[in-house]
Amino acid sequence: MLQEKVLMITGGTGSFGNTVLNRFLNTDIKEIVIFSRDEKKQEDMRIALNNPKVRFQIGDVRNYESISRAMVGVDYVFHAAALKQVPSCEFFPMEAVLTNINGTENVMNAAIDRNVKRVVVLSTDKAVYPINAMGISKAMAEKLLIAKSRTVQAGGPVICATRYGNVMASRGSVIPLFVDKLKAGLPLTITDPSMSRFLMSLEDSVDLVMHAFEHGQQGDIFVQKAPGSTIGDLAQAIQDLFKTEVPIKIIGTRHGEKLYESLVSREEMAKAEDMGDYYRIPADNRDLNYDKFILEGQPDANALDDYTSHSTERLTVPQIKKLLLTLSYIQEELKK
Repeated sequence: MLQEKVLMITGGTGSFGNTVLNRFLNTDIKEIVIFSRDEKKQEDMRIALNNPKVRFQIGDVRNYESISRAMVGVDYVFHAAALKQVPSCEFFPMEAVLTNINGTENVMNAAIDRNVKRVVVLSTDKAVYPINAMGISKAMAEKLLIAKSRTVQAGGPVICATRYGNVMASRGSVIPLFVDKLKAGLPLTITDPSMSRFLMSLEDSVDLVMHAFEHGQQGDIFVQKAPGSTIGDLAQAIQDLFKTEVPIKIIGTRHGEKLYESLVSREEMAKAEDMGDYYRIPADNRDLNYDKFILEGQPDANALDDYTSHSTERLTVPQIKKLLLTLSYIQEELKK
């Protein structure tokens, strides 16, 4: 589907953008547009790649004119630009609103105005039953997407989303933090050893986006079924791989942090389509005629459970080690 097409990645200098580039640069794609506001990261990427298929655009999704100008001639958009750090969003919630909510609205409006064919918005498990500013802002971005999908005219872009948990070894994630502390001989700081998270690789995140890209209908949200582990087991697996033991310091759950994450809520499970490796959550296309909802309820909704990092397949320490060894980041760090 990408043959001779132009793909834009917002926030394209991040871990996801780099993984997409690695996968598609040597294909028959016409051009990949990297849209972001960090000129230093763009310059580093430009020098490292030195590839005429990659075009760099400095801009900010908060500014409609900025994203709209950059989207001229673009066929498809992967919207990855976001404020993702929970503590940052807790201290500066309006910044999360401006980027994660207003920015997503700008991207979708620009895609409609510029006749883009497909848009995939990247969301997060923190948008399900959100308790922090980052999750709330991403949940609102999902609601905007669903509302927008109801109004797209025939021939307009198909707008859908993906939702996934922690991406292993992505920038700012816990695995690089643990590895750095191990190598420095510092204690591993753990909030709660029983806290669980989904484990997903960067390649998995791109697979999920491509699945949504190929199969998505208006307003769909796609979730990849992923295994999970406790933070305590993850720390133990990393210590085993690097054959280094350091003290573990338990600091307690931080503000805005959950004991476990949910990828699909109980309410969404009532209507989700099981596609094998993925769940498809169709858009809620009810209108303001609430009688339809009252007359067409879901009797089995209360019998279902949400899909969480506590209820998914729980990996053992040996299984976590095996999974970690598939990551290029871990492979490279073990050689150092």
